[in-house]
Amino acid sequence: MNVADPMNLAATAIFLVAIVHTFLTARVMALAHRVQHHHDEQRRLSGQRSTPSVLAEILHFLGEVELIFGLWVVPLVLVFVLYRGWEETKHYINDTVNYSEALFVVVIMVLAATRPIVTLAETALDRVAAIGRRTPAAWWITILIVGPVLGSVITEPAAMTISALLLSRQFFDLQPDARLKYGTLGLLFVNVSIGGTLTHFAAPPVLMVARPWNWDTTFMLSHFGWRATLAVVVSTLCYYLFFRRQLQELATRVPQRSAAPPETDGAEPAALISPVPLWITLVHVAFMVWTVLNAHYPALLIGGFLFFLGFTRATSAYQGLIDLKPPMLVGFFLAGLVIHGGLQAWWIAPLLSRLSEAPLFFGSTILTMFNDNALITYLGTLVPSLDEPLKIALVEGAVTGGGLTVIANAPNPAGQALLGKYFDGSVQPLRLFLGALVPTIVAAAIFRLS
Repeated sequence: MNVADPMNLAATAIFLVAIVHTFLTARVMALAHRVQHHHDEQRRLSGQRSTPSVLAEILHFLGEVELIFGLWVVPLVLVFVLYRGWEETKHYINDTVNYSEALFVVVIMVLAATRPIVTLAETALDRVAAIGRRTPAAWWITILIVGPVLGSVITEPAAMTISALLLSRQFFDLQPDARLKYGTLGLLFVNVSIGGTLTHFAAPPVLMVARPWNWDTTFMLSHFGWRATLAVVVSTLCYYLFFRRQLQELATRVPQRSAAPPETDGAEPAALISPVPLWITLVHVAFMVWTVLNAHYPALLIGGFLFFLGFTRATSAYQGLIDLKPPMLVGFFLAGLVIHGGLQAWWIAPLLSRLSEAPLFFGSTILTMFNDNALITYLGTLVPSLDEPLKIALVEGAVTGGGLTVIANAPNPAGQALLGKYFDGSVQPLRLFLGALVPTIVAAAIFRLS
């Protein structure tokens, strides 16, 4: 490790501060609400109408978890310029960092949240939920098992988006208690992280190693797929048994929010009642296939996305409102994360190269809590001494730890962006960690002991 390089130390220190910042977002948001409340009271006592408090808005801005890593890029750039100069800084930001994952997540989130795709997914999952009479518990189990495993075909970000939207309608709108909400979110994050490993193209951490290590779908199914599916099923059933009374009680509640799915909020009335023609759904599926096949070709990816936006405008009678804010925030989050993460190779890569199989698995799991798991596996491809069992242990650890924090897996910010409104605007990192801990232990046991 090149500890003597002050640039490395400064970049890692800024990265750690950014991570600490993510753990403080709930407190920052609470402070913003208190400042706004105090401001409103002062305006009311003086006989003036309420206005947004500048300080409260700034605090709210600083409490948005999706903005944190992007915000901390600013001091990172200043430090980079100080130690390496502007030309090298530009070269790193523009030429060295790979933003294809961030771009892909933005586009696939928009596509997966459209009315035709969500309707298609809901129709398919409805047939499974019908086995349990479509109760909230039946929907909960169906979404948390089928949705994440489906991610091996439609990609993890798309699976996260669809699963989060359906959970919003079928579960979170019923106002479950906080413990069940955090347990569900943690379970969703872990299941999506491991559920995309049945193929070699759907999970970001697998995508990073599939080509360098010559892993195909047959390899993934035989080494990862059945274990991942078993872990998803076992974890979900364990949580169901633990929360079964609360889940059964939800069947007596009336949803507290609109029954309309989130992607149709604000759409024209005709779009809410007109059934989606099959050909429009097939075109949307074709756009998703194009996006997956060209995930690493930005020109083709963005070009297809622009055509898609034109198509949705032309077929607006059957579309819902396309909300670009959550995907854009998630893309900004991931772009900031890869800028920071790329400067951590100086200590992560040497650490990985010195571990044997079991320590590598657990070390990869722990490192994933503080970094995107795709970055961890990418750094593994730079280590020339890894044999096949070590490679498998590295990827198993990376996907196992992918639900413990919001930064651990690229789709997690998408899930938080879509479901954060049910957590008083901010997901508490410690409670998310606790909610994901049991499914993580189950996944670790199945991957390592089977």
